[in-house]
Amino acid sequence: MFDTLFHRWLKVPYTLNVRYHQRPKKPRASILFIHGIGNTGDAWSEVIARLPADVRIISIDLLGFGDSPRPNWAIYSAKTQARSVLATLFRLRLTSPVVVVGHSLGALVAVEVAKRYPLLVRSIILCSPPFYQVDDVKTLLPRSDKILRRLYMSVRNHPEQFIKLSAFAMRYNLINPSFNVTEENIDSYVATLEAMIINQTSLGDVQNLHMPITIIKGTLDPFVVSKNLRRIAKNKPNVDLKTVVATHEVKGLFVPGVVRAVEETIGTK
Repeated sequence: MFDTLFHRWLKVPYTLNVRYHQRPKKPRASILFIHGIGNTGDAWSEVIARLPADVRIISIDLLGFGDSPRPNWAIYSAKTQARSVLATLFRLRLTSPVVVVGHSLGALVAVEVAKRYPLLVRSIILCSPPFYQVDDVKTLLPRSDKILRRLYMSVRNHPEQFIKLSAFAMRYNLINPSFNVTEENIDSYVATLEAMIINQTSLGDVQNLHMPITIIKGTLDPFVVSKNLRRIAKNKPNVDLKTVVATHEVKGLFVPGVVRAVEETIGTK
C-alpha cells in the first residue's frame, strides 16, 4: 500500500538495481550501461570485461526487469524509465556528465534520458536502436517499420507463444545469456513493448539531440530499419553511424565494435 501511494500517486520515481563493475578512485569517465528488453545489466559483461580499468562502470536493471521493482500498475514508458534512471544517478551521487550506452530498448531509454536531462549526459552510444516511424501514411509496399510493429503487436496479443519461442532461443544460445522472459515477467515485457517500442517517439527525439551520438548496427540485424539510421546520420553532424558484421544482440562480433566506440568516446591516455 505504501509503495503504491509513494510511487503511483505521489509520482516519486523508483530507483533501479545497480551493478557496480568498476569503481576507481579517480575515474577519467563514468559509463552507464542500459540493457535491452528482456535482459538485465549482466548483458554487458563481455563489453565491460574489455574496458580500461580507470573508468567507472555501472549497469542497471530497468524497471520491470532483473532485480529492479516490477510494479503491475506502472506504464513502462520511456519517460517512466528515464525518471528512474535519473533518480538512480542521484542516489549514486553521479552528477557529472556520464557516457550512456544503450542496447535496443536501452537505446530508446538513453535517448529519453539525453532529451530530458542533457546536462547529465556527455554522449550516447546506441546499439541496435529500433527507431521506427509510427505514422499511418499508406504506401504502395508495406514499410519495414510497419511490418516490425505488427510483429510486436502479435507478441503483445499472444505472449504465451513468445514465452515458448524465448525458451527455444535461450536453449540454443541464439540470444544474450542474460535474456529471460517467463510467466513471472511477461507482463512487464509486454507493457514495455507497448509503451516504448510500438508507440515510440524516439526517432524524432534523437534528431533533436546535440551531444555526440554513436549508432552501431549489425549488418544482419532483422529488427533495425537501416534507412532510418542512415537518414539520421546524414542529417546530423553529431551522429556517427558504424556497422558491424553481427545480428541484433551485443555478443560475438558486436562486442569489439561497442568497445571501440566507448574507447573513442572517452579518449585514450
